[in-house]
Amino acid sequence: MHSEREESWRAELSALRAQDLWRELQVLQPAPERGPPTFVGAQGEPLLSFASNDYLGLSAEPALRDAAIAEIQQGGVGAGAAPLLGGERPAHAALADALARWLGVEAVLLFGSGYLANLGVISALVGRGDRVYADRLNHASLVDGARLSGARLHRYRHGDMTHLAQWLERGGRGQAWIITDGVFSMDGDIVPLPELATLARQYDAGIILDEAHAFGVLGLEGKGTVAHWNMKLHEVDVIMGTLGKAFGVYGAFVAGSQDLVDLLRNRARSFIYHTALPSALAVAAFAALDLLRYGDARRERLTQHRQHLRAQVPDAPWLASETPIQGLLLGDARRALAVSAQLRTAGLYCPAVRPPTVPADSARLRITLSAAHSHDDIELLAAALRGIL
Repeated sequence: MHSEREESWRAELSALRAQDLWRELQVLQPAPERGPPTFVGAQGEPLLSFASNDYLGLSAEPALRDAAIAEIQQGGVGAGAAPLLGGERPAHAALADALARWLGVEAVLLFGSGYLANLGVISALVGRGDRVYADRLNHASLVDGARLSGARLHRYRHGDMTHLAQWLERGGRGQAWIITDGVFSMDGDIVPLPELATLARQYDAGIILDEAHAFGVLGLEGKGTVAHWNMKLHEVDVIMGTLGKAFGVYGAFVAGSQDLVDLLRNRARSFIYHTALPSALAVAAFAALDLLRYGDARRERLTQHRQHLRAQVPDAPWLASETPIQGLLLGDARRALAVSAQLRTAGLYCPAVRPPTVPADSARLRITLSAAHSHDDIELLAAALRGIL
C-alpha cells in the first residue's frame, strides 16, 4: 500500500513537470549593502527583485527593525499562546486601536495571516443555506473560505457587474454575501466598488472586501479601495487587510463594527485556535502605520515607476492596472518560464506565475513595483524586457 501511494505521488509530480507547472522554493538573501529589493540568489548571484509585495519599501525601514528588536529584548520572541489564552500583549491592543482610528471604524481584530483572516471571517459569518457571490479572480483564501462555509457559491465573471446582478436576481434562501478583492492580486486591477455596493443595497447582500493589495497603495493616507472611490465605510460590512504587504511586516486584521469584531472573537475558529501574532511584529506594524499614512511621496514614486515602465515597453502585453502589480501576459507556461529565466540571467528576479494560480493559458510575469526601487532599477527592467520581447 505504501509503495502504491508513493507511485501515485511520483506520477503526479511527473505530470506537473510535463506541464511546466513544477515549483521549487527560491532562497534569496537580502544584499547587505542595500537590502531589499536587492538580493543574493542561492548560487551567489546578485538579483534585483520585482516579485515582492513590499510596495512602499517599508520592510527594511530602521524604525520597524528597531521597534521589533526592542520588543524582543523586553518580552521575547513568540507570544506563546492563543490570544484568548494569554497570548494578547499591550502591543496588540495598541496596534488594533491605531488601525481602527486610521480607518475610522469602531474596532479591529488581529489575525496571524491574511489567509487565516479570510477563512475565519467567512466561516464565522456565512453558513450552510447562505449564498456567496464571488469574483472569479478572487484570492484563493476567499475561495477556500467560501467553500468551507458550506454556502452555495456562485462565481461571477471577473469585474462583470451585469453578471453579478444576474446571479443576485435569481435570489434564494439564506443570507447573501458578495466577496471580492479590492485590488486583484494577479491582474492588479481595482474592483468597481461603487457599482458593486449599489447591487448589494438593491439585493440586501453583505460585502466582504479583501484589501490586502490596496492598503497603503490606494486612497487618501493609503486607506484603500473605499477611499479610492470616495465611498463611505458603512457601505462595506467587513474589511480585511494584511500587514505583510505595504506595511512591510507580517500578520493581518479585520476592521468593522464593534459587533462584528466581538462576533469574530467568539466565532472565528482561525482566530480562536491560532497562536497570537508575535508582539514584535505588532510594534513593527505600529511603527509602519505612520510611515504608510504619510507616505504620499512613496505612493507618487510608485505611480512614476509604473508610468515609466509602461512607456518604455509600450508594445508589451500588459494587463490593465493602475497599481504596483503589473501583469505581463504571456499565455503559455513554458514561454513565461523562458522569459523569467532570461530576466534572471540579466540579474532581475521575476518568477513566472502559472496555473492554477492563474487561469489556464494566462501564464504571466507578475511584475511588482516598490517605492524602494530607483529610477535606474526601472530602466534596467525596461531595457531587459525590450531585448527579450
